[in-house]
Amino acid sequence: MEATSRFDLTDLRLFLQVVEAGSITGGAERSHLALASASARVRGMEEALGVPLLLRGRRGVQPTEAGRTLVHHARVVLLQMERMRDELGEYARGLKGHVRLQCNTAALTEFLPEALSTFLTTHPHVDVALEERLSHEIVQAIAEGRADMGIVSDSVDLSGLETFPFRMDRLVLVTARAHPLAARRSIGFTETLEYDFIGLSEDSALQQYLAGHAARAGRRMSYRVRLRSFDAICRMVERDVGIGVIPETAAERCQRSMALRRLRLTDAWATRQLTLCVRRFAELPAYARQLLEALRA
Repeated sequence: MEATSRFDLTDLRLFLQVVEAGSITGGAERSHLALASASARVRGMEEALGVPLLLRGRRGVQPTEAGRTLVHHARVVLLQMERMRDELGEYARGLKGHVRLQCNTAALTEFLPEALSTFLTTHPHVDVALEERLSHEIVQAIAEGRADMGIVSDSVDLSGLETFPFRMDRLVLVTARAHPLAARRSIGFTETLEYDFIGLSEDSALQQYLAGHAARAGRRMSYRVRLRSFDAICRMVERDVGIGVIPETAAERCQRSMALRRLRLTDAWATRQLTLCVRRFAELPAYARQLLEALRA
């Protein structure tokens, strides 16, 4: 225990960032440390313990068994520090709460902006680190303590997490009014794969979700172009460049100003219950509990 007492919070945060980034360079960048300083800190931790914490390879680093143990305890310590900061907040106004929130594409673009802006306006001492991820990645991040809360679709296993309903999200197909599919009211996703798509960027959680369903049908989606927003997709669809699959809320909004047709997707997975999830609600700092309650409302 004498050796571990040499670790400070910067060491623990750095080690978590290195493991999550998969490289010392990435961990140093996330921790805002010079690479040489980060490397020296990691070596110092290993020398203090007398065991290697990382397996170093050409493609990055992986934690050893001792490293995985340190990751677990580092997360516990840092979580406890967050709770202490929260409880002392009334007396130390300079401390800010920090919530790590991960969500899928629909939540990020359609449902969170209004709810988050209202909360952040009324809670100036709380910051939110918001990341877009696939639902199964979010569940894993919460289970491992890399995220405080998440918004996922009901298609993933949420065993072991506490969950709260968030919103209903329906995916629809949008086409130009002159498109061959425009006269239809509904369609199965597999049938749409005969046509060219306009989609979001490749790293979008929604596009990865759709690509996965195409792959299960033994097909691939063909893209004319990838864009950064649903509005941009709809403008391109309106000109009959291709078709798109987007949340119904986005389609309804774009139809008010664009000449589009909206078709219901008949696949069961196209209608999703979005769910808020955390490890333990009671263990969250007060400001994180307040955020979750605001999002539920």
